[in-house]
Amino acid sequence: MTLEEARKTVIEAGHKLVQEGLVARTWGNISCRVDTNSFVITPSGRTYDELTEQDIVQVQIQDLAWEGSVKPSSEKGLHAEVYKLNDSCGAVIHTHQPNASAVAAARREIPLISDEMGSVIGKTIPCAGYGLPGTKKLKTASAAALKESGSKASLMANHGAVCWGSDMADAFLVATTLETVCAAFVEEEYKRISGDRDFTRDKMHDYYIDSIAGGRRK
Repeated sequence: MTLEEARKTVIEAGHKLVQEGLVARTWGNISCRVDTNSFVITPSGRTYDELTEQDIVQVQIQDLAWEGSVKPSSEKGLHAEVYKLNDSCGAVIHTHQPNASAVAAARREIPLISDEMGSVIGKTIPCAGYGLPGTKKLKTASAAALKESGSKASLMANHGAVCWGSDMADAFLVATTLETVCAAFVEEEYKRISGDRDFTRDKMHDYYIDSIAGGRRK
């Protein structure tokens, strides 16, 4: 893929992720492999709707070197570690998507719960150990979780999720499937814990307030 093609791919993916509600404002980051040695990634602190090709930064996989006046995402190291795991990885998406982030906040691993999950993501979705954003601990924990599980997605404790694919379309499919799987997991956990077979978000909220938070309502 040429540098120009990779930059266009990242911009288009950013727009699509916003439309699908998987990212908002400047949260999360997206990258696309250019060649064996480098990838391009969204910049730090820029909204997806305003990105231009000149805002998408090329970063070296091995040493994270980059050039120019635009600063790449602080999570460039996370993306580099994922590219190092598998030569077939062509794109990486890090999101704070709602359902996946909720499960990540609970630090739960998701077992195989559907054929779709198995075919698109893998047999399990791990939850990587906690690390502050942009730190070595975060990137090494996330890469280790992906490597050990063989999954294309990992939750990140108290943070969000990281997904990868053979290309951007594949990575996007992983991210959207992850959100569907996490929504189903949340629903099933509510039913298991509450004993209520009729699930709604409002009922889950009320159950948490009344039964877990001790009735503490604002």
